[in-house]
Amino acid sequence: MTSIIIVLSVVAVLILAIIIKGLKIVQQSTVMIVERLGKYHKTLSTGVNIIIPVLDKIRLFTRRISQTDSKGHSNVRVERSNYIDLRETVYDFPKQMVITKDNVSIEINAILYYQITDPFKAMYEIEDLSLAIEKLTQTTLRNVIGELELDQTLTSRDTINGKLRDILDDATDKWGVKVNRVELQDIMPSKEIREAMEKQMRAERERRETILLAEGAKKAKVLEAEGERDKLIAEAEGAKQSQILRATGEAEAKLAIANAEAKAITAVADSLKGSDMSAAQYQVALKYIEALKDIAAQNGEKVVFMPFESSALMGSVSSLKELWGKK
Repeated sequence: MTSIIIVLSVVAVLILAIIIKGLKIVQQSTVMIVERLGKYHKTLSTGVNIIIPVLDKIRLFTRRISQTDSKGHSNVRVERSNYIDLRETVYDFPKQMVITKDNVSIEINAILYYQITDPFKAMYEIEDLSLAIEKLTQTTLRNVIGELELDQTLTSRDTINGKLRDILDDATDKWGVKVNRVELQDIMPSKEIREAMEKQMRAERERRETILLAEGAKKAKVLEAEGERDKLIAEAEGAKQSQILRATGEAEAKLAIANAEAKAITAVADSLKGSDMSAAQYQVALKYIEALKDIAAQNGEKVVFMPFESSALMGSVSSLKELWGKK
């Protein structure tokens, strides 16, 4: 009886040990690949799972962990684990030298964000998934940069990132990997190229400064010319208005004088009614007298030619004298 109890106890212990060893707890966002007698059997999902310890075996998964030290150098550590992480993984690639289309060597540091979507393909379709992604990214980066010149490379990061992501995502699909994005951290040309770029930038700034100064001087001259033109226009307009006002005043003055003379002639004509002198003769006599006064006022010897009708003039003057005597 005692022997039976001992045997049963040993069997129970063995069964319990097998159950404990076959009990697998899978953490959240991870899976395990189970092989039975060297062949894929199933994928253990999150939670508690049971396998047969003797027949089933967990397949180890190789992954690379990128680390950056305090000096900015990237170090890659390789480890083998019994689970596959389904979370998004960040892989910081070491710096590498690439050549642009215009034969300029530059140093580029890239970073990749990818996620395993099919654990079976990630385990069995590729030997070392992390190494394959790294080498594929490096070769693709060389090809993409080789199609661009240096200036395009420095100013087209978003375009390069998008092109790299599309190419890598398509190439890694058969490995059960989804490439979410690729970022270029640093694009560092050689020292000679940087010095040449700095000289080019200084020359460009000086050129822009010269252009701005020339444009400023040009605008100043244009504004000055426009001001002078506006001044001349204003002066011409003022002179025009002044001449118009002067002509209007002279015309009004002449009109007033003419009206006054007309009234005077009318008054003279009314006064000469019933006499032998007409109004016209009266005006002619006045003009002759004014002319004689002007001649007499001049210095020097004078020869006065009396008109043919001088007798008529004297008669008009006599009549004018008689008329003034009557008044």
